[in-house]
Amino acid sequence: MYYFCTYFDQHYLARGLALFSSLQKHCPEFKLWVLCMDHVAYEILEKFNLPGLYPIAMEEFERNDEPLRSAKQNRSRIEYYFTCTSSLPLYVLNNRPEVDLITYLDADLFFFADPAPLFTELGKGSVSIVGHHFSPHLRYLERRGIYNVGWFSFRRDEDALSCLNWWREQCITWCYDREEEGRFADQKYLDDWPTRFKNVVVLEHKGANLGPWNVGNYDLHSLNANTVLVDEEPLIFFHFHGLRKINQWLYNPSWGDYGIDPSKVLRRRVYAPYLQTLFDVNRQLLSINKTYPSSANIRRKVNHQKGQLSRIVFAIWNVLSGRYIFVVNGRAF
Repeated sequence: MYYFCTYFDQHYLARGLALFSSLQKHCPEFKLWVLCMDHVAYEILEKFNLPGLYPIAMEEFERNDEPLRSAKQNRSRIEYYFTCTSSLPLYVLNNRPEVDLITYLDADLFFFADPAPLFTELGKGSVSIVGHHFSPHLRYLERRGIYNVGWFSFRRDEDALSCLNWWREQCITWCYDREEEGRFADQKYLDDWPTRFKNVVVLEHKGANLGPWNVGNYDLHSLNANTVLVDEEPLIFFHFHGLRKINQWLYNPSWGDYGIDPSKVLRRRVYAPYLQTLFDVNRQLLSINKTYPSSANIRRKVNHQKGQLSRIVFAIWNVLSGRYIFVVNGRAF
């Protein structure tokens, strides 16, 4: 049994459910705790009542945590989300005695294979983290953190809890969406974990945490219809950071922001399956909650865009040039 946790609000609800769907497909036994950052996300997850997914209401999460509630008063919404990252795995460990190892996942991850090799790589280690592995032209971004807060694991032992409690204390004290005195959000704190704490394992699997900032380092190719190889290792999960929804049929994957010239494998075997899953999840969300998202608002947005010829031309140009991805009836192109 694997134990995971994540958090998201109503705006990332579809992505969080896509993450859950990918775990269902590739992870034989797991539990996923979701910290719901607003009431809408919590109410919808309660309605879905998905086996293996356990929503946590924000009121319950904050109830006995005065330091966290105090920190909330002087941070923006996204900064408070960052602040909660270190507190969430600790909350699960404190409230679920059966959890021997908790792994945090960003809500915009998506699994393409069983994560078992990553736990094998952790072995008897207490903590696992994963590097950004920036492409050469993006290595200046290491100033915001060598390691990515997208996947990390903490075992229920002294070394891991020492690390986790230290990180939480730092985030309670300072966790802002800016670079300042060698700090950045919740992420820069991870830089010295391999030397500051014992039994920290840096995962080296090339298929772990592939993302737009590092995909240019590797050769992607399809072994078969269901397997993508990163060099010679299977893609385990991709981090869809920077993906922006233009409307219900158009997505900007932000490849240009990262200097990516997307290959057919990246488009068809990585992004297309994810967007098709998002399409299916959004359809399910509309079936259970007609106000998510408001279909009337979508129609108004589309009609407004249709009245703007320049926007249509711009969108078509981006699709034809490969900068945007077009989704029709659940198929991504």
